[in-house]
Amino acid sequence: MANPQLLIIVAVAMVAGVILFRLYTVLGRRTGNERERLSRFDRAANDPGANPVTLPDRNRLRTDTVAGRPLDDVEQAMMDIKLADRNFETEHFISGAKKAHELIVTAYAKGDRETLRPLLNDEVYGTFEHALREREGRGETVKFTLVGYKDVKISHASLKGRIAEITVNFGVQFISSTSNASGAVIEGDPAAVRDVTDIWTFSRDLRGSDPNWMLVATSGGEF
Repeated sequence: MANPQLLIIVAVAMVAGVILFRLYTVLGRRTGNERERLSRFDRAANDPGANPVTLPDRNRLRTDTVAGRPLDDVEQAMMDIKLADRNFETEHFISGAKKAHELIVTAYAKGDRETLRPLLNDEVYGTFEHALREREGRGETVKFTLVGYKDVKISHASLKGRIAEITVNFGVQFISSTSNASGAVIEGDPAAVRDVTDIWTFSRDLRGSDPNWMLVATSGGEF
């Protein structure tokens, strides 16, 4: 007669074998799907043609949302200026720069130091003052008429600490002539319109109480 305990051990072993076999059929075999699940990130890292999702580069976050492209150096500087001075508006600045240009070139032609002084920094005013003294010493006079502007655009900008600088190119048309002490025209033409590009740089302390921009550098044109 078979030993009852032996029969029990054999039965338990058979049940355990069935359970292990079923676990193997579920967990131990490859179905093809598990590699697909696990290798999606591997492909993203190793496949040059893949399009992985990456964290954004902080340096690329500042983009022109209208054009959908990275900002160039001038646009970036203008954006920095706007962030530093919430009241700054580009169109308002350009309008003010045109007005300042008209005031300055007209005042220079007339020798109007009172108008020039608050609009220029010391270095630029010194240059203008020197030219005016020489002109007056020779007894020369200037006739000047501003015809208009063909183009006004910002060509450079920067923000260093609290000091903002913006360079503006003025495509300007005017009539100008210089006469000597005897009244003879020695330069220019009193009847001809001239096209000139003035490149002027304006500066302002964005944390200062004075909202006005000051002319700090000139090149091209007449000055």
